[in-house]
Amino acid sequence: MKKVITYGTFDLLHKGHVRLLQRAKNIGDYLIVALSTDEFNTIKGKKAYTSWEDRKFVLEALTCVDEVIQENDWAQKKTDILEYGIDTLVMGNDWEGEFDELDTICEVIYLNRTDGISTTKIKEELKQL
Repeated sequence: MKKVITYGTFDLLHKGHVRLLQRAKNIGDYLIVALSTDEFNTIKGKKAYTSWEDRKFVLEALTCVDEVIQENDWAQKKTDILEYGIDTLVMGNDWEGEFDELDTICEVIYLNRTDGISTTKIKEELKQL
């Protein structure tokens, strides 16, 4: 079984998120999503609209997602890859090159994001209403 992992906040889940997750799942047989906790988002300087528990609930409802785990800090990627027997790390291409050092323990793929949509854009547009 080929295992794939991706990381993110996945706040205000939109078609760009779903497309990325579907494409990640198509790379392997089992997709793990490491979902940034509310505490980790604070460290990253981000504030999710939706709580970790609610974001986890929505992600688990997607047929392409097999498991959701917590993302608690930047350094856990290597640990997760080894602990879960990950074959491929998938990230959006906005992270291009950031995790290349992990290619010694797994394949690293950066997927193109969906043009014209992002959580940041949605939040900005909502402010205009």
